[in-house]
Parts: sequence; structure tokens; C-alpha cells
Amino acid sequence: MADSVSIAVVGAGSRGGMYARVAAESGRARVVAVAEPDDERRERFAAEFGLSASRVHRDWAGLLDGPRVADAVIVATQDQLHVEPAVALLGRGYDVLLEKPMAPTLPEAERIAEAAAASGRIFAVCHVLRYTPYTATVRELIRDGALGDVINVQHLEPVGWWHQAHSYVRGNWRSEAGSGPMLLTKSCHDVDWIMHVVGDGVARVSSFGGLAHFRPDRQPAGAADRCVDCAVERECPYSAKRLYLGCLGDARRERWPLGPVTSDATEAGVLHALRTGPYGRCVYRCDNDVVDHQVVNFEFAGGATATLTMTAFSPSDGYRRTRIFGSHGSLEGDGRTLTLTDFRDGGERVIPVPAGADGTAAGGHGGGDAGLVEAFLTAVRTRDDSILGSGAAASLDSHRVVWAAEQARHTGTVVAL
Repeated sequence: MADSVSIAVVGAGSRGGMYARVAAESGRARVVAVAEPDDERRERFAAEFGLSASRVHRDWAGLLDGPRVADAVIVATQDQLHVEPAVALLGRGYDVLLEKPMAPTLPEAERIAEAAAASGRIFAVCHVLRYTPYTATVRELIRDGALGDVINVQHLEPVGWWHQAHSYVRGNWRSEAGSGPMLLTKSCHDVDWIMHVVGDGVARVSSFGGLAHFRPDRQPAGAADRCVDCAVERECPYSAKRLYLGCLGDARRERWPLGPVTSDATEAGVLHALRTGPYGRCVYRCDNDVVDHQVVNFEFAGGATATLTMTAFSPSDGYRRTRIFGSHGSLEGDGRTLTLTDFRDGGERVIPVPAGADGTAAGGHGGGDAGLVEAFLTAVRTRDDSILGSGAAASLDSHRVVWAAEQARHTGTVVAL
């Protein structure tokens, strides 16, 4: 352990806790400090990792006092709280792994990128889809010429009916003003992945989408404002009782999605949270305004095109579906298996790819969470960030495309970059 990377965590919620856990379980890192304003989360995190009282802080500013206490810091606060800790900790000499998105606005993201460049420290954004075995296989096939020139990409982000209700209707990312547009908070992963696979800069984008279903005029007759009081709850796909009570007894699902709802993983604890907290609200009576469906059209500098479809109304295994069409072949994948058709001989080859339990956050994003953490720890140990695809410059590029697409959606125009 003497040669392992020491890590502090700023923001001990579901993502911060998950990255810390993966790092510690790898045997290549040890968690030595935490900064978290919520008392219960902070105490639970400190107990899990055996932290001394001097290494437990309410605020990230505690990591700036005295000598550095760790080699690297994972910043996993809420999106709008990324800038100050990321910039300050980079300036203090810490390597930084920053949860996506970088920040809610372009000026804030640029400030982080400038701080990362000026610091000379190892820095990466958590674009976990870049780090899956599936993505590595796709990139290898393209690089080796199996498809010829990439001409077009069709990419589906199936958010999932219950995940939309959990995170983007009832949860922390339900409001553009409070967190950001859904294309940024959820699907910046996918914009970044498409650019990573095509390997070219985006020249123009257009986008369409809106909030079609999760709104008051779609509430069924006889429905109540909370699921625990609702006469039609049993017939509703978005029943909070069904979702969260169904997590009990499953350690992985008790951590997420149940963890943000309540720390009391009992039937009484869940029902109390649904009666009193935001996760028990009827999905048709929340203060949400982010889209539940969206399409983005890309034209790349080299002439290739791509489409991204994001929809709430899908199964929830978390695996994206992609078709890539090239001059010499095509590739179709679902996150676990790739089917390659070679136009030169008409042959078809199925390529299985190692993947996690599923593609959701609870399932480790199909191996992406572990792959990201491994790459970051390697970069910190070797002082070589070439293994990291999601550095400041690349991440800022894909974030710019997200904001351009949102401008296009709101204005009904095609936006050039």
C-alpha cells in the first residue's frame, strides 16, 4: 500500500462514493480524506473508509489548509459546484478527477480547462463511456480499417423510463436552472463518445426535443400528488413505491437508486421518505422542465454525419445502441455484442465484448467506471496523461458541441462551430 495512490473525495454522494470504492477495491489506491457538507453522508463515508477525524471536512476548503493530504482528489459535487474546488485544488497541486459535466456554463468550463493547463497536474473528466472494453473494441475496428472511412453514425441513448423518473423528474437533475439541460447533465457522455469514435471535430449541429410526457396535463384521472396516496399507483409505470421498495434486499440497488432517496433501507424507511421527500412525488406533479426526448444531428469537419437520439421511453439496462456505417463495412452494437458486416466479401462476424452487469451507474457503466479509475490511477502513478482520453481540452470540445446543440434546439437553427 505504500506505493498506492492516496485519494481525497470532495462530494460523498453516489458518484463520489462509487469512484472511491472502485479505487480502493482495485488495491492501487487508498482513500485518505473526504469533504462533504451532509452530516449523514460524511459520517457514513468516513466510517466506510476508516478515516481519522482530522481528515474529515464539511467543506473542500479544508483540503487547502496545511500540506497536501493526498496525491489526487475526486471532485463529485453537484454540477454547479464544480468550478471553485476544481480550480483551487489544481492550484494547490492536487491531481483532479472531475465528475461530468465540467460545469453548467461555457465560461466556467473554460476556467477549469485553463486552470488544468496552467497547473501541469493530471486532470480528467469522468466521461466513463470512453473507458469501456466495448468502446476500445469499436475504436480498434475503425483504426484497423474494418469499416473503411466512417460515413455515418446512428447512436441511441436509452435513458430508461424509471431512470428518467428518478433522476430527471423527481431528482437533482430535473431543472435546467438548477442543474442544466439534459443534453449536458446526462447525454454529454454520448456527444463525447460520438466525437471520440468518429475522431473528428464537429462543424455544424441542429437539435430538436422537448418535454412530452412528464407534465400536469398528462396526469391520469384519480391520481394523487404522491404515490403513497394514489388510487391508480399500481397501474402507473412510474410508481415510486414499486421502484424503491423493489430495491430492498439488493445491495447494489440499495446503494443506487435507493441511496439518494433514504439511508434507511427498510420498508418503513422507504415509505417515510416517499411521504416526505421529493422522490415520492407523482411524476406529473413535479417541478421538472428538462426534456424527456431529444435528437441531435452532427456534421463533422471531414464530411461524416451522425445522429444522437436520447429518449426516456426505453428499457433501463443502460446500454447504448449504435450503428456505424463505413465505406467498406458496417458495425452494429448494443454495448455487449458487436456485429461487423464486411462489404468486400459479404461476411458477417459477431464480436462479443466483456461488459459489466449492465450499463447503468449501478452496474458500473459496462466497465467504464472501473476503466476510468484504472486509467486515472495509472496516469497519476506514471505522471503520463496520454492514457486519459478525457482531458481538459477534449472534454471542453465536446461540451462546446452540447451548448451549440442546445442553442440550435432553442432557436430552431443550425449552429456552426
